Amino acid sequence: MLSQLRDLDLQLLRLFVTVVESGGFSAAQGELGIGQSTISTQMAKLETRLGFRLCERGKAGFRLTPKGEQVLAATRRLFAAIETFKGEAQGMADKLLGELHVGLSEALADEVLERLGAALGAFRRRNQAVQIELLSAMPAELERRLLQGQLQLAIGYFSGRQTALDYHPLFREQQQLYCGRGHPLFERPPRDDSALLACDGVLHPYRFVAPWQTGASSAHSEQVEGSLAFILSGAHVGYLPDHIAAPWERRGQLRALLPERLGFVVEFHLAQHRARLPSEAQRALCEDLLAAFA
Repeated sequence: MLSQLRDLDLQLLRLFVTVVESGGFSAAQGELGIGQSTISTQMAKLETRLGFRLCERGKAGFRLTPKGEQVLAATRRLFAAIETFKGEAQGMADKLLGELHVGLSEALADEVLERLGAALGAFRRRNQAVQIELLSAMPAELERRLLQGQLQLAIGYFSGRQTALDYHPLFREQQQLYCGRGHPLFERPPRDDSALLACDGVLHPYRFVAPWQTGASSAHSEQVEGSLAFILSGAHVGYLPDHIAAPWERRGQLRALLPERLGFVVEFHLAQHRARLPSEAQRALCEDLLAAFA
C-alpha cells in the first residue's frame, strides 16, 4: 500500500503516464530513453507500491485496468497541482506579502505628507500584495505600540529614546513660541524673557526641552490642535510647528514671540523594534521611506 508519496513514486508515476500516452511499453522506449525490460521493471515497482495492477500487457496488447484508469486521472490531477504550486511558489519568491502597521505623528506638514505619499507610491510599484494600515497617534503611544509589536514602523518626534528601538532621522520641524490676538504680548512683543515669566503656557506632556518653559499652566493638551485653540484664545502662549501657525499668522491671529531666541528644531525619526526580525515587506517600505526623505 502507498502510505507515503516519495520522489521515487513521482518518478514512477511520470513513467506510468508516459507509457499510457505512448500506447504501451514498446512505444514508450523512445520517449523515455530506456529499454522495454527496464520500463516493465519500473511499472512492476509502481504496482507493488500501490498494491494492485495498473495495466494488462501481453499478446492482446496494452490496456489499463479499471483501477489503472482511476490512477491515471488522479496522477494527472496531482501533476497539474504540482505545476500550479511551482508557479505560485515562484511568484511568492519574488513578491512581498503580509501586513504592515505604520504609525504617524499628528499634524504633519504638507511637504512631509507628500514625501510619505511618494514612499508609499514607490512601495506599491514593487511586486507586492501587502495590506498597509496607517495610524496617527501621540509619540508616546507610537513607542508603546512599537514595543508591544502592534506597529512595525513609526514616524514621530521621539524624545525619550527607547533602547529597544532603532531610530533613523527623516526630517526636521521648526517650532516657535506663539501668542494669539488678545494676549497682552500680541500688540507689545517682549524684548526679553522677563515679560514671559507671568504668562500662562500650554502644557504638552511630550514636549522637548524648549528654550522657554512655562512656569504656570492652566492649559493642557496632547494634540497640536488643542494647543492651537488655547493660544488663539488670547489667554495662553505655547509652542506650535511653523506649518500649523503659518495660515493663522497670515490672517493676523498669531504672533511668534522672540523667534530668534525661543524657536527650536524638532527631529523626526523613523523607528522600529531592533529585536524583531523585519519582514521583507517591512525592509522594503523602510528603504522607500528613507529614500523619499533623503
